[in-house]
Amino acid sequence: MAASKLHQSDYRPEVRGTLDGVRVLDLSRLFAGNVLTQMLGDFGADVIKVEPPEGDTLRGWKTEGVSTHWKIYARNKKSLCLDLRNPQATDIVRALVPSSDMFIESFRPGVLEKMGLGPDRLLEINPKLVIIRISGWGQDGPYSQRPGFGTVVEGISGFAAINGFEDREPVLPPMYLADGIAGIYGASAAMIAFREVELKGGKGQVIDLPLLDPLFSILGPQSANYRLTGRVKPRTGSRSTNSAPRNAYRCKDGRYVSLSASIQKMAERLFRSIGRPDLVDNPKFRTNADRVRNAEELDAIIGAFIAERTQAENVAFFEAAEVTIGPIYDTSQIVEDPHFIEREVVSDYPDPDMGTLPMHHVVPRLGGTPGAIRTPAPKLGEHSRSLLAEIGIDDAQYAQLVASGVVRGDAAEG
Repeated sequence: MAASKLHQSDYRPEVRGTLDGVRVLDLSRLFAGNVLTQMLGDFGADVIKVEPPEGDTLRGWKTEGVSTHWKIYARNKKSLCLDLRNPQATDIVRALVPSSDMFIESFRPGVLEKMGLGPDRLLEINPKLVIIRISGWGQDGPYSQRPGFGTVVEGISGFAAINGFEDREPVLPPMYLADGIAGIYGASAAMIAFREVELKGGKGQVIDLPLLDPLFSILGPQSANYRLTGRVKPRTGSRSTNSAPRNAYRCKDGRYVSLSASIQKMAERLFRSIGRPDLVDNPKFRTNADRVRNAEELDAIIGAFIAERTQAENVAFFEAAEVTIGPIYDTSQIVEDPHFIEREVVSDYPDPDMGTLPMHHVVPRLGGTPGAIRTPAPKLGEHSRSLLAEIGIDDAQYAQLVASGVVRGDAAEG
């Protein structure tokens, strides 16, 4: 990767952000909770990541020995390392609740209550606290006690059943789709509930955030369509059951392009551009419904044309013809693309392990009060001492807590 082409960015600790003054106590693990609190942290929230002695599980997801997942999704956070199996540690959590606005957790339903940190207790301490409970299946229901990994959710939600090709097995996503969508939904839900507290003087509340519901919600009207037709949506690869042509096509150089010409005028423009104006009035392809019915034949015609040109040549040709097309990029192309670079969709930030670390931009982009990457991901227990000092724990008490294993501080503390 030509890292020098990426924009060289610096951390901006001076940026306060719209959520400055909002404190988030994050006891979650793995991906969904970290996405949720990363979004809040990017816009100025003071995110306290409460980690077990071994660290958040995300720290263990390493590439070439580097915890890249942690470095990206734990930016703009502080690390407090507690052994929550010890009652003294849960006492510390309770002591932090009065100064917190949000509380995030992802234990199996019922575990928080066994720790003495159930919602009733937390809301008794801080009636305005917004509590987000992340789980696989929800806090109740027949599956609530099942392990809630995203892979299983991506299967049972119906996503995998419609993903892939009809003559092959269902395809699970190659990334953390259920967790990521739940994290984004969770950040939105947290702010909706927080508005009730902040602007309307209301009380805090519990948000039940399973991985299942958000993913199911974006799959379209599958249930309604099934009720209307009695048919289950088939796997169609990259084709659409609603419009055609729409597919991924292989180019001469082995790369691919994605093309969509679902609007009537766009389809007609496409036919003329490839030298096939006869297709405009061909009964097989005259309307969108005709094209959907005959998508395989139509794809063969378009695919043959595209196969004679490289990816770059196809993009240039169809863009000149005003036909909607785009290259299907891999990461090596993304980090070289001028649009990604100029808009800083990904930028390089200083990093002790890699020299520079490519990270995605703050999303979404606010015009008036933009977020910022203020600080790198914390070392394990980096902020234990300073955070405990806020609740009145002096140096001697802190040393005792560390010695007894209740608290872990940064190894560099001395």
